[in-house]
Amino acid sequence: MSNTIKKNVYFASDFHLGAPTYEKSLIREKQIVEWLNYIQPSAKEIFLVGDIFDFWFEYKQAIPKGFIRLQGKIAELTDSGIPVHFFTGNHDMWIFDYIPKELGVQLHKKPVIREFGNKKFYIGHGDGLGPGDYAYKVLKKIFSNKLCQWSFARLHPNFGIWLANLSSKKSRAKTGNEDSLFLGIENEWLAIYSKEILQKEHFDYFIYGHRHLPLTINLTEKSTYINLGDWLNYFTFLEFDGDEAILKTWKNNKPEKFNVNNLR
Repeated sequence: MSNTIKKNVYFASDFHLGAPTYEKSLIREKQIVEWLNYIQPSAKEIFLVGDIFDFWFEYKQAIPKGFIRLQGKIAELTDSGIPVHFFTGNHDMWIFDYIPKELGVQLHKKPVIREFGNKKFYIGHGDGLGPGDYAYKVLKKIFSNKLCQWSFARLHPNFGIWLANLSSKKSRAKTGNEDSLFLGIENEWLAIYSKEILQKEHFDYFIYGHRHLPLTINLTEKSTYINLGDWLNYFTFLEFDGDEAILKTWKNNKPEKFNVNNLR
């Protein structure tokens, strides 16, 4: 066994596996597995912060086809003793017991608080947090309702999964390129939400997904908001080495530091 002390904590989100096509999703899935292979020797913990799948629903005896490479890799990581945290997002909120049971991950449906290297982290997918987005907040309550989940489970998987994938595609087409635009900190709902939390409790880092745009915003001299971006356009992830959290991108089978200033 290696004597190397694993010290790095890694964060990534919004893989959206299954979108936009099977072929493109498969290419992206293989890249994600390559990234996990790369970080495995140095990983103390790994946080997958929501929307890993573009759609997921666990029927009692069936799950969506595909994504087996990622699932197998995650199981390998947890079997080797590396904790993997799996957050539900707005696209895969209907994860129940299959993923944690079969892959050995710790499932989170709400933001969590962790400390690494004397730094305090607030970690969550980000959907439904902060001001605005009232229509989605109502929709999330409906989708989280046990009766709604039971009713959807009554649909045949062939129809239910097809219907959900169709809805996801229409939602993405409606959103367009909104996620690629930075409109100023005063319009970043998750930054506003984080500032409200800071009034009550200090955190060194607020880590979110959902937004799709990689962002690093200094909320105060000692507190930073970071959005993890996505693996549809940016292939970004966050690496915390015990002292500093750095956004990086996976490019040509290796990591590079990501310059968020180029996006503003």
